[in-house]
Amino acid sequence: MEVSFEVLAILFFVAGAAGFIDAMAGGGGLLTLPALLAAGVPPTQALATNKLQSSFGSFSASLYFVRRGIVNLKEMRLAILCTFIGAAIGAELVQQFDASLLTSLIPLLLVGISLYFLFARQTKADSGKRPLSESAFAFSVGSCVGFYDGFFGPGTGSIFTVCFVVLGHFSLVDATARTKILNFTSNIAALLFFVIAGLPIWKLGLVMACGQFFGARLGAKVVITKGQKWIRPLVILMSMLMATKLLWQQHSQWFMSLFG
Repeated sequence: MEVSFEVLAILFFVAGAAGFIDAMAGGGGLLTLPALLAAGVPPTQALATNKLQSSFGSFSASLYFVRRGIVNLKEMRLAILCTFIGAAIGAELVQQFDASLLTSLIPLLLVGISLYFLFARQTKADSGKRPLSESAFAFSVGSCVGFYDGFFGPGTGSIFTVCFVVLGHFSLVDATARTKILNFTSNIAALLFFVIAGLPIWKLGLVMACGQFFGARLGAKVVITKGQKWIRPLVILMSMLMATKLLWQQHSQWFMSLFG
């Protein structure tokens, strides 16, 4: 696929903005996937290429959090394993089943997440007893959300974050850092299946990956320095935008007839 330098430059900067947003709140795909489709990439290849470039962004943010000591990978080994297996199963099964039920339900979940962060108290680390042990969290949340990311995907970062806050009693900063580790894990698991199928467009994906890497690094830095001041409103905003986008895709004709 031949793409002009101008289009490559636009995709680079779009990916950079998406990586910045993704590192803090998720939802960067709202920018990158439409940009790939607008560049003339077929839908299936756009999904695969989007997963390729987003993997670099989640890796960049994860590496930053690990190096700053926010996340201990040894403590997350089981969650990483469960997330990888769940995402691999989801990426395989999505080729066999219709995802329309998830398409209908996930906007409601995203609205719920945004309302939770809008009205809940400021989240701080809680050393008290957690509702789920680390192993139970890994098997339930890691496996299920990983499966969802491999099978469908929108809002994965927001779902992981709210699970870490509610079930893990982590602060929003710690929850965001752990979210990126598991997000990277599920991205890689799903990407492997796309690569095996020969779907990613490497030239586009790698150009966007460079933008993602730098944007995500900057976003991860803002998470540590600005904390809840930036993360909380961004999670609310991105969750509502994702919900609106999905609802429009599902019911655009109904909305147009209602207001037309």
